[in-house]
Amino acid sequence: MRRLYPWLFILTVTAFCINGISQKPDWLINGSSFKAGITENKGFVTLSNGLVSRTISLSPDGATIGFRNLMTGNELIRAIKPEATVTFNGKEFRIGGLTGQPVKNYLREEWIAGLKADSLSQFILSGYTTGEISKRLEWKKRPEWMAQDMAWPPKGKQADFTYTAKINAAEAAGIKVIIHYEIYDGLPLISKWITVKNNSPREITIKSFTSEILSLTEEESSVGDKKNWVLPNLYVETDYAFGGSMSSESCYEKSVWWIPDPEYKTIVNYNRVQPSMLECRPMTGPSQRVGPGMSFNSFRTWILVSDNWDRERKGLAQRKMYRTIAPWVTENPIFMHLRYSDNKSVMNAVDQCVATGFEKIILSFGSGFDIEDTSKANLDRYKELTGYAHSKGISIGGYSLLASRQVGGGNDVVMPAGQQPVFGNSPCLGSNWGIDYFKKLYRFIEYTGFDNFEHDGSYPGDVCMATTHPGHEGLADSQWNQFRTISDFYKWCRGRGVYLTVPDWYFLNGSSKTGMGYRETNWSLPRREQEIIERQNIYDGTWEKTPSMGWMHVPLMEYQGGGSEATIEPLKEHLPHYGQRLADLFGAGVQAAYRGSRLYDSPETLELVKKWVSFYKKHRAILDADIIHVKRADGRGIDAILHVNPLNSEKGLLMVYNSLGRTEKQNLTINVYYTGLRSAASVSENGGDSKKYAINRDNEITIPVTVEPNSQSWYIIK
Repeated sequence: MRRLYPWLFILTVTAFCINGISQKPDWLINGSSFKAGITENKGFVTLSNGLVSRTISLSPDGATIGFRNLMTGNELIRAIKPEATVTFNGKEFRIGGLTGQPVKNYLREEWIAGLKADSLSQFILSGYTTGEISKRLEWKKRPEWMAQDMAWPPKGKQADFTYTAKINAAEAAGIKVIIHYEIYDGLPLISKWITVKNNSPREITIKSFTSEILSLTEEESSVGDKKNWVLPNLYVETDYAFGGSMSSESCYEKSVWWIPDPEYKTIVNYNRVQPSMLECRPMTGPSQRVGPGMSFNSFRTWILVSDNWDRERKGLAQRKMYRTIAPWVTENPIFMHLRYSDNKSVMNAVDQCVATGFEKIILSFGSGFDIEDTSKANLDRYKELTGYAHSKGISIGGYSLLASRQVGGGNDVVMPAGQQPVFGNSPCLGSNWGIDYFKKLYRFIEYTGFDNFEHDGSYPGDVCMATTHPGHEGLADSQWNQFRTISDFYKWCRGRGVYLTVPDWYFLNGSSKTGMGYRETNWSLPRREQEIIERQNIYDGTWEKTPSMGWMHVPLMEYQGGGSEATIEPLKEHLPHYGQRLADLFGAGVQAAYRGSRLYDSPETLELVKKWVSFYKKHRAILDADIIHVKRADGRGIDAILHVNPLNSEKGLLMVYNSLGRTEKQNLTINVYYTGLRSAASVSENGGDSKKYAINRDNEITIPVTVEPNSQSWYIIK
């Protein structure tokens, strides 16, 4: 009997931890105790923060020999690979790595001491340095649009490992490759990128690179082949991301590759096609010339390790990642899409924004605004309007379409045979037109003082075969150069405090907001139908995005058809619908493009808008916080979302909507785990008195909710 006691103890502790009430804090609720550190021990360097660790050998060469999920205790690495590869001057060079592993299914610690430096590697580790994380771009904060101050650069540690060419690698003499790693405080995230320094007397051309190579433990075992494999439980993203999907999945198509491991001969999958290896590399190129004394930097890769498969928890982790490595996404200004750009309309809109509490104006598409008009008269006019807006505390900017148009004159992308531009048509950013276009953007913003910009049809990744465009030499360097053109512009904007709205995944390069997820023609549907679809879009769009990362649309005036049944003007004649749209959006912490000529047309309309703007600003800290998905709108009853911020005084804010024409009363059970509350919760309805509710062992409270027909109720949880 006594021999069973240790096993019983282990089972008890395991169950205790699974129930989510262990003594170890949950990093998603409070990650302050998980500090990043770098240690050297017995010839190994380990980056760790108590949630994840990565260990690199120092001898006989540099190689990742451990990548551990400390939350579950699982080792992710099953085999050692080179730390990177770089192809220049017609030859691929391996960077680091060890060989001699008996099998590639797993890596035993006792094997490591007997491994040898990779004989095919032409670069060997010569040393490393450590320090604090440095900022990768400048960010001029707009604190008035943020629920809380965010650290920049992120808190954490950086390690840089330098590899130099071996004596017998004459073709690589004078070249250094630095492999950089970052690990962050408070979340299981590690970043990696490479720098190639040319200290030789000759120019080199970096044809291609692979900056991350990891042979990972497979998540499933199948003898037969499958169409959709279960991949390791990681989220991988790079800042080399483009495309019009408004989703992070677009990142996988450009630089993140899950492929079979050709050295994994003992995998169960009979044809050895199971994707068990991660590589991070560009689709094409970069084909970059690096002159003597110059350097080349790859894109950056971030690997976020998950502690389980729960969709909400994985989404919370991804959202925390963005707030950490791209904190400008927490800026969430309330904005109007102004339909007209004449002086009188702009000044009236500024005054209406002041009266309602709106914070920003975008001169909309179809308004007559043209950022490509850099004539002195146009620049002077908008400089004067900007001065007026700024004097009232209102940000102002405009809309411009880049891709999905044809400019002609030999300036459009020339695609390979059988391929079409992503948006049907697109100018090449490296053409004479493209170079001139960006000069105009820089000029217009700098001269007028515009401090926000909406860039539609952003660069989607089209390659270009033209050899006469001054911004690239041919196909091989066209994607890299075009992406660098647009990302450099976005970073410049971020450094000036210019807020960027871009319907593509440019967050890691300075953008703050993309589409929450919608079909434009839906805003031509009858008003009643728009309400429910709007809440569905928000519910679906906030699994991977924070509320501040996605915009919605409110057609105050007619938008792509639909007539009077689809629009809100005259506003005073549709106050119930206008109020519902305001409640949907501000209750979700999601800002919309209120597109029209005015925000109010009567005292009653003004008071309605002010009511919901004031509600949002009063509770901004919790409304901009993460959304827990309670019940999706389906038109058959209530739907609900729960905002949570365990570090805020208001721990939660529950929005409950009723899409029916009758009052709905029911007892609603919600999980309050991510509020950080454990024993009891104090709940107030619609700003009324508070009532205490006991939290059960499943972290739930049950509260009675009453929601009037076609309306909503809100509940503050403390």
